Amino acid sequence: MAKLGDRIKELRLERGYTQKKLAQLIGVSQKAVDYWERSVNEPKASYIISIVKVFEISFDDFFENVTND
Repeated sequence: MAKLGDRIKELRLERGYTQKKLAQLIGVSQKAVDYWERSVNEPKASYIISIVKVFEISFDDFFENVTND
């Protein structure tokens, strides 16, 4: 199981995006993406919607193997 931040980073790297590029596509700062990936905080629901759209995956695929621990 992975944390939400780990999942975001995994998907970002699979697509070859930098944190800055992903941030631009979602409409947040690079710092926000960094905080999500390091599990400092988690994205709001509206940003999760943007993330799944950017990565063109379903919510089920996004949350597969994600844990709250």
